[in-house]
Amino acid sequence: MFQRDYFMRMIEQMTEAVGQILNLRRERKHEDALLYIDELLDKKFRLSSKLIRSLSDEDLMKMMTTNGILETDHLQAIALLMKQEAEVNAELEREDESFFAYLKSLHLFVRLALAGAEPTFAEPREMIKELQDKLLPYELPMKSKRLLLEWNVEEGRFDSAENLMHELLEDNALGLAEAEAIYRRMLLQTDSALEAGGLPREEIMLGLESLPGHHNV
Repeated sequence: MFQRDYFMRMIEQMTEAVGQILNLRRERKHEDALLYIDELLDKKFRLSSKLIRSLSDEDLMKMMTTNGILETDHLQAIALLMKQEAEVNAELEREDESFFAYLKSLHLFVRLALAGAEPTFAEPREMIKELQDKLLPYELPMKSKRLLLEWNVEEGRFDSAENLMHELLEDNALGLAEAEAIYRRMLLQTDSALEAGGLPREEIMLGLESLPGHHNV
């Protein structure tokens, strides 16, 4: 009962907070919106807003893990606030700040999806799609591509995973052994799952054979 009440309060508070940010944006009080986001980050998560922005998504996950349990609700809230911050900065035409906030939000939502987190404030998969659309005009860092590669494989989007894999191979950001392991992981799926994921078994076999120094399946 206590836990349910706690989550309900958090949901209510976050819904109210996002509503307040949207109101400030509508009133074109963008700097006030950014200050409000800062205050929320400072008050809610035991970490300063400056530290939250400076930590990598991996480090942030470690900080948000207590007794081996990931506080997914807190991470979702931070990811959602980072998305709001990105949108405010976009409206202010602060492209760099907007890009990095969108990217941090994307990384956190992908990691939440990979961790199988239940949606508290937002559905991670929906957020990932929206954030990817926002970031389409940009070349993503290799770290982001590797994370999205893992997520696409997990989600059964095998054609998208292969495209990312080739990009990473071309940039020497993925080892041949890693690429081979990903192809072999795909081969464990059923034919229907591979077809649905846009990469039939024959194409995977061809991709595997095209890797220099691959071992026969």
